[in-house]
Amino acid sequence: MTGPDFEHFCRLVKDRSGLVLTAHKGYLVESRLSPLARAEGLAGVPQLLERLRLGGASVEPLLLRCVEAMATHESFFFRDGTPFNLLAGRVLPQLVEARAATRTLRIWCAACSSGQEPYSIAILLKEMGGQLAGWRLEIVATDMSRPILKKAEEGFYSDFEVRRGLTDARRDRWFVRDGHGWRVSPELRSLVSFRPHNLLSDSLPGVFDVVFCRNVLIYFDVEQKRAVLQRMARTLAEDGGLFLGSAETVLGVTDAFELTPGASGLFRRASGKAARTA
Repeated sequence: MTGPDFEHFCRLVKDRSGLVLTAHKGYLVESRLSPLARAEGLAGVPQLLERLRLGGASVEPLLLRCVEAMATHESFFFRDGTPFNLLAGRVLPQLVEARAATRTLRIWCAACSSGQEPYSIAILLKEMGGQLAGWRLEIVATDMSRPILKKAEEGFYSDFEVRRGLTDARRDRWFVRDGHGWRVSPELRSLVSFRPHNLLSDSLPGVFDVVFCRNVLIYFDVEQKRAVLQRMARTLAEDGGLFLGSAETVLGVTDAFELTPGASGLFRRASGKAARTA
């Protein structure tokens, strides 16, 4: 798929979401926008892109749905394993000791998709038991897609989704059988709040002890990655931790973060000038 309408759509998607689409992604645009074109009563995706190019307030809701359709929402519980092992075995114990006076922990899951990541973190917090008794725990989960946030808020997962990453013991402890699927228990659900947020806009208010931003920056160009990471440096506590995806790095992008020694995928605010001026 090529042409002025396609190129215009690629620019819109990049401006609105940071996702970089190129000519060889035409098949992806075709497959993901075809249902929207049919829903609008249009002959196909070319006609949909032509309508979007008209611009104006009347096409804004349609444009939003198209941008959301292009986002990848692959997720499962305890995805990749290592970040959650580091969180449970290293990061949380250090933070519990450091926050003994305030007894407060705030965690941000950026680009949380359908909710498996924040619920996985909630499970780890609950499994710490008495160590966090009486603490104020907050997991803020954000995504630019309102439909995917709605699914995450509902906390309902199929048998297949639950089997991806959860042991039977964790499933039975933290989920309730509901028809042909499983629903997150109220005890777990109470730890997580969901809200729409675009990473290209300002960071969330307040300071977070841990930030998960995994498997999303790979879709951004270098300048957008730098802007996102520098905003996150401002919202992350000085002794906090940033988790990126296994294929993501800050090297060559920003000096606001540095890799935590012996902890793949875990970054901390850089010492010295870079951290203060990020």
